[in-house]
Amino acid sequence: MSIDRIIFAFAGIVILASIALSQVHSVNWLWLTGFVGLNLLQSAFTGFCPLAIMAKKMGACPGVAFK
Repeated sequence: MSIDRIIFAFAGIVILASIALSQVHSVNWLWLTGFVGLNLLQSAFTGFCPLAIMAKKMGACPGVAFK
């Protein structure tokens, strides 16, 4: 699995989990959704993503967006 797919899958899981938690626990979990969205937006412009750095160090193959 490429780094790009790892990032998109992880972001999707975190967003869905935080939405679910906001419904059953506390609405404050939506801050996590906002943080993930903001991080995706800034990485689109800067190319910097902490998860991409970790995935690269763990041996994931490079993708198109994150090398």
